[in-house]
Amino acid sequence: MTLRFIAKDPNTNGTQCPTAWVDDEAKEIVIQGWKAGQTLLAECLETGPVPESEAVVRLPIRMVPVLREACDVADRLGVH
Repeated sequence: MTLRFIAKDPNTNGTQCPTAWVDDEAKEIVIQGWKAGQTLLAECLETGPVPESEAVVRLPIRMVPVLREACDVADRLGVH
């Protein structure tokens, strides 16, 4: 796996915070975020089940530039 670090949440202390990477080999965006609480998870489940192999995570809106950068990196990999 070739994991390319993009950025961490700029408004945190730099540890245990939302983070974004791009996996060049798998051609995936990888996100670390806060686990969804029961209320949010229940709302998400109204749309459909969340498989055991997936998770609902939260990211602060201030990370939009980080996500855009991750998307730009992914776009440059040429996968659509």
